[in-house]
Amino acid sequence: MNYRHDFHAGNFADVFKHIFLTRILAHLAEKPGAFRVVETHAGGGVYDLSAPAAERTAEWRGGAGRLSRSTLASPALDLISPYLQILSPLLNADQPRYPGSPAIARALLRPHDRMVFCEFHPDASKALRRHMGADRRIKIIEIDGYVGLKAYLPPVERRGLVLIDPPFEDAGEFERLSGAVAAAWRKWATGIFVIWYPVKPDGGAALFARTLAKSGIRPILRLEFQISDPALRGPLTRCGLIIINPPYRLEAEAQLILPALVSLLGDGGGSHLAEWLAPEENQPRNFWDRT
Repeated sequence: MNYRHDFHAGNFADVFKHIFLTRILAHLAEKPGAFRVVETHAGGGVYDLSAPAAERTAEWRGGAGRLSRSTLASPALDLISPYLQILSPLLNADQPRYPGSPAIARALLRPHDRMVFCEFHPDASKALRRHMGADRRIKIIEIDGYVGLKAYLPPVERRGLVLIDPPFEDAGEFERLSGAVAAAWRKWATGIFVIWYPVKPDGGAALFARTLAKSGIRPILRLEFQISDPALRGPLTRCGLIIINPPYRLEAEAQLILPALVSLLGDGGGSHLAEWLAPEENQPRNFWDRT
């Protein structure tokens, strides 16, 4: 699976991922002490939705575009509003743009918080520096994200978030990801880790979740969001987030946010999942809803 983000910026997967990113950052900011955001695969930071790559797929129109035109009711609206406040000025500009996770973090972090963005691809790294490089709170490193994960943990602030969002271009990505997450957690067991992954019918995502459940890492919240039935070949229609050490209110928020996203962005066959991962002999009840 090749996930060059210029083609997919602002699609349903971004909406899902970035709404929960804003929720976690909002919870971190409730305490006065500084925290740090470390992102392993940061991308270009901001994406031009009028560029040929974005126009070729137009996926953003069914994701961020559809959400921005929809009417949401509270309490889901209250939870999604921080994301919409960042999105709307960029999306409604004469030249529409989409904020990647670095732009979202920059908008929500306070003056004493810090950010480290790793991006190995030279073109994406150059774009990231163009969009974010002037901010003194931000360090941008052109480095393999997995190497950066080893190098920049634990942060001096002792509180914060690690976002791991690989492109899933390699067949062994899930295996590499499992090992990297376990090693990073051993270095920083109190940090919040957010891992995005695609869900395809090959079972790779389910095996990844089972591997983490057996790893000894606790607590782990798994969220998944689907807009239509997955196909072996064709565009991505389901994705997930593994969240280690989630803020204590996040699961309850997910039970409000996910049904709203299914209702707004689902195209038939939409569904969502929220569960706590545990060893197979002690599995909790799954929360599954299908509309």
